[in-house]
Amino acid sequence: MASRFSGEFAGALGRLVSPVIAGLAARLAAVAGLTDRERAAVVDAAERAVVETVHRKVSRVLLLELNAARLSGRLTAEDSHGRWTEFLAIADEPGFWQALDGRYPTLRHRLETMMSRRADAALAMARRFAADRSALMELIGVSIDSGPCELRRVEFGAGDSHLGGQSVAILEFAHAKAVYKPRPVDVDLALNRLLGTVLTAVPAAERIRVPNVLVRDNYGWSEHIAHVYCASAAELAAFYRGVGHWLAVMRLLGGSDLHTENVIAHGPVPIVVDCETLFSTIPEGSPSGLGDAVDTAAKLVDETVLRVGMLPNRGAALGWRGVDSSSVGALPDEQPAGQVPVIVDAGSDRARLGFAAAVPEPAASLPNPKPVLADHWEGVAAGFSEATDWLLSADADGLLEPAISAFGDCRIRMVLRATDVYEEVARMLWHPVSLHNEPAAVERAAELFAQMAEQSAAAPGDPEAIAAEITDLLEGDIPYFGTTARVGRLTGPNGTHWLPEQDLAADALARWRGADLEFDRRIIRATLVSAYLNADWTPSAGLRPPTAVATENLDRRRRALAAELVRQVRDSATWGADGTATWIAPVLSLTGWVVQPLSPDLYSGLPGVALVLAAYQREADHGRADPVDGVPALLDATLRTMRLAGDHAAKLRADGVALRPREPGGWVGLGSELWTWLTLRHLGAVGDEAVERARTLAALVPDAIGDAEEYELVSGPAGAVVPLLQLAAVTGERRWSDIASHIGSVLCDAALPREVGVTWPTVRWPAGLGGCAHGASGIGWALARLALATGDDRAAATAGAAFAFEESCYDRAVGGWLDLREIEPGLTANAWCHGSVGIALTNVDLTRRGLAVADHVLPRAAVAALRDGMGWNHTLCHGELGVWELMDAALRAGCAPEGVERESFEARIVAGLEENGAISGMAREAFSPAIMSGLGGVAYQLLRMDERSDLPSVLTLSDPF
Repeated sequence: MASRFSGEFAGALGRLVSPVIAGLAARLAAVAGLTDRERAAVVDAAERAVVETVHRKVSRVLLLELNAARLSGRLTAEDSHGRWTEFLAIADEPGFWQALDGRYPTLRHRLETMMSRRADAALAMARRFAADRSALMELIGVSIDSGPCELRRVEFGAGDSHLGGQSVAILEFAHAKAVYKPRPVDVDLALNRLLGTVLTAVPAAERIRVPNVLVRDNYGWSEHIAHVYCASAAELAAFYRGVGHWLAVMRLLGGSDLHTENVIAHGPVPIVVDCETLFSTIPEGSPSGLGDAVDTAAKLVDETVLRVGMLPNRGAALGWRGVDSSSVGALPDEQPAGQVPVIVDAGSDRARLGFAAAVPEPAASLPNPKPVLADHWEGVAAGFSEATDWLLSADADGLLEPAISAFGDCRIRMVLRATDVYEEVARMLWHPVSLHNEPAAVERAAELFAQMAEQSAAAPGDPEAIAAEITDLLEGDIPYFGTTARVGRLTGPNGTHWLPEQDLAADALARWRGADLEFDRRIIRATLVSAYLNADWTPSAGLRPPTAVATENLDRRRRALAAELVRQVRDSATWGADGTATWIAPVLSLTGWVVQPLSPDLYSGLPGVALVLAAYQREADHGRADPVDGVPALLDATLRTMRLAGDHAAKLRADGVALRPREPGGWVGLGSELWTWLTLRHLGAVGDEAVERARTLAALVPDAIGDAEEYELVSGPAGAVVPLLQLAAVTGERRWSDIASHIGSVLCDAALPREVGVTWPTVRWPAGLGGCAHGASGIGWALARLALATGDDRAAATAGAAFAFEESCYDRAVGGWLDLREIEPGLTANAWCHGSVGIALTNVDLTRRGLAVADHVLPRAAVAALRDGMGWNHTLCHGELGVWELMDAALRAGCAPEGVERESFEARIVAGLEENGAISGMAREAFSPAIMSGLGGVAYQLLRMDERSDLPSVLTLSDPF
């Protein structure tokens, strides 16, 4: 009775699955118009799909039963493998599954329902194929008279199952393939007609499209699209132009869910193979508690091209944190390290559930094995502008409205909860504990969905709809909500409804007509950074060297540049009616870059912008900067937003809401916000409230340490050490330095011995890194600062070992520190985050405090940074304004490279800014106000160039007292 298919427990599922498959075979025998081989192909595919699905659902139950049989002595074979085989035989005996009813009362019924529905779905597909064979062969270009058209193989499950076990299927013939879609496909026809109406200027061979379809009542057939890489640079250019065209069209149609599985790269044409999620609507949600500016900004982002799903963006949901599932992103080697559940020690009676590294398959949405998006992103933006102009012209000519109205009776789907959310809840509902007490599990799932509805206005909150969703998950389906574009009211599982009636097509057209499409263009440019995990290095066009470097009127020109950048910060703000303000820009999170309202972090978030504004106003008040209208009001609004964020989190904690601890880091995390509040107080922007807010943040650090995934300065516990020591100095309270000392012990314990010295492992680079932001120099600096403040000898010794490791990474032949990320063999790094700038500045900070590390580091670094650190971009983190701080230190110490003088060096930076404009990296024309990765920090450093300025260093977290 054992199953013929793979899977650790497949041999235990034969008696369970066989009756369903035998019943399907018997019913297929009565279907006219099928050959015996075709019936066998359908049965074979159905059995594979059912076994795989059942295996996923019951593996944990079978592992538990295996363990119980071993511990109870029911397995008597001599060795572990023999006992495994013995258990599989027991599980295939009559009565095994019935005997589980006492422990898992609903398991057998749920499995039988799930299996029978999938068998019914397979039978329906076979009947439809038999009836539609001739028309289907014509669709895919197979002549019945001239060649074989017998169905050879079927693959069910090409997508999630919905509506009673139905899923997309791939049908394979001798020389062609076809796709079965158990949903109406008239929307595909309407979309292709719209594209043909608007994109007439594009050659047919390069025009974006959806597959040709055969429309039937409540289902349809589609041509199969093969993944084909582009064959030339010209085809790549056409492909990315086509991506821009899709973004323009989907911006009009309210398209969504065009992730990596729903778009296929077919040579120069990106083809959307699943276009049912059009005209998505975003209901008004409840206030977040973070301020009207944040809510307004979040809604603006939700309504841009970002929601289409094609542009790079990092997931935030648990299980998808940092994952870029977009159809244009999802680049090889640019995903966070992931794990998937597997059965460990299968084949033995010690089998158990564990995890294995997840290596994603190459995305079929990519036109090249490893695209360099920075080379093509302007083509995407240009394609969006071009297609948008065509759409505007068609609207002016009266062509657009009737084309949109043609979608009115088309069946569409809305994804109200992310599929990964459904999958996570489904895993919970099929867990042995849940199967043992299903009512309690259902109640928990209902609570989770209800809580989600409170946070997302689109998610159903009606108890009847939630109950129907859970019923679908209990029976193995992903809930499905659909409607027609003209009706708008969604029909969900078990006939439930959600959202009011509305003409979604007319609403989409009206929203598009009123949209700020220039804002969408900026979003497109900003998202490029989200495709990469190492945006500080990823290739960009770089900066053109200034053609003329003049020192005349240098101070006036510097001040004018700083003022203009601050005006851009002012003018790009999103304001709230409640006196709050924020910005939309690329934000650095623990697992990558995301375009969103600014986060509560120093590196790329709101505190950094507040610091820029406070510094600018202070310098203007002292006559060291040109006045800029609106800065005081904008600073007040930014601080109000920061206060609301802190107060909201505190209220949630007080109400007993479990919050994931924030990162503890000094640039991303609690330490960064702590330092910023104290520094704002030092600058006179806020009063003593800053100390109390710093205390609140510091009190959260101990919990954050245990949850941290890295040891580094930026987001890890090392970054909290210096801010905690500074808080202890401001307040005189020892408990903060005690927490810093605890972090020091954690860092010393985690130090990774190397041939010379020590470093610290990271998630992506287990052997450890050098440099400041993520490696040895930065963590060594934190430990050295701890040793200076507390006399901790172990911290001092470990810091010395870290600096020894960094020294071992210096390559005398090339005159620089090796970049251990191994992006390129022999590559040296010359930025604050990685390489010479950060290595030297930590050294300089310790030297100023009386701890001499090595007097050759600063002159070496100045030479390396001057040679290789200039000409990339202007940021503090990895650009010319970070190099400026290093060169300033070298000039003050009298060890600048030969020929470097302050005035000419600063004139070079000023001239470059004047000629290039301020550039933050890959997203060249996307303005970011951030202090470390954006152009706010450029303004900040321009202020510090004034020899009278005493503004604190952001790169070494200057003492805020």
